Amino acid sequence: MNLFHRDKAEKKQNEGKNETPFVATKKFPPAENVRLTTHALSISIGGVPILKHVNVDIPRNKITCIIGPSGCGKTTLLRTFNRLVDTIEGVKITGVVMFGERNIVTAGPSELTDIRRTIGFVPQRPCPLPMSIYDNIAYGCRIHGIKGRHKLDATVEHYLRAVGLWEEVRDRLHSPASKLSGGQQQRLCLARSLAVEPSYLLADESTSALDPISSRTVEELFVKLKKDYSIVMVTHTLQQARRIADHVIFMYLGEVIEEGDADQVFNNPKNELTKRYLDGAFS
Repeated sequence: MNLFHRDKAEKKQNEGKNETPFVATKKFPPAENVRLTTHALSISIGGVPILKHVNVDIPRNKITCIIGPSGCGKTTLLRTFNRLVDTIEGVKITGVVMFGERNIVTAGPSELTDIRRTIGFVPQRPCPLPMSIYDNIAYGCRIHGIKGRHKLDATVEHYLRAVGLWEEVRDRLHSPASKLSGGQQQRLCLARSLAVEPSYLLADESTSALDPISSRTVEELFVKLKKDYSIVMVTHTLQQARRIADHVIFMYLGEVIEEGDADQVFNNPKNELTKRYLDGAFS
């Protein structure tokens, strides 16, 4: 029996009702034309400066790649966009991170819940929840008040299809997610983030732990998804950034050295330090 087949009793119960059908992509009010920007953002951890007066403007419906050598602050900047940096002991944030008219730096706990739904996060290594494939997608929806079996069924199918997993897992939705391959787990985590309908999607080296084929699959998904989402991705791989980036932020020792259109940054960098990094003088 199809997972989403309505039984006869429910059909009869709903006969004649003039209900608006559930649409998987319109569960929450959309955050339209909302930009993510920073102004004079500085972060220290235990008194050690990590980010220094960072000013960036993340474009809508594009893939922004943050590049730079190890330890330059890329992941810290990414995690600040939805305050995941709060989990680090001794962190101090000054400056502004604006999401529309909301300053994320000063947001309280109740605001952060909505901000983290609207600005999703895909980690470096796949981290499926210790539950079934189905419940990994449905979990966040339930937390945010989406109830009803048919709504959840439609959501699960919609987002598994969005990441190209539906045909691979449709017959084992209630099997443990941990039994999926690494590439499948990462796509599941992506589907889980998309299911609560973020406007922005943060990806912290989300392909670095995957094999080349799975990595390319996730890259292609990001390119496909940017028409509906704004994607910010940290990557150590310049080749990856050259393949998929629309916008680039180059960081060095906690500062933004150069930011701009990917074609301009890669082919005609304005800063000598950017040129040296792209030429492989340091990594």
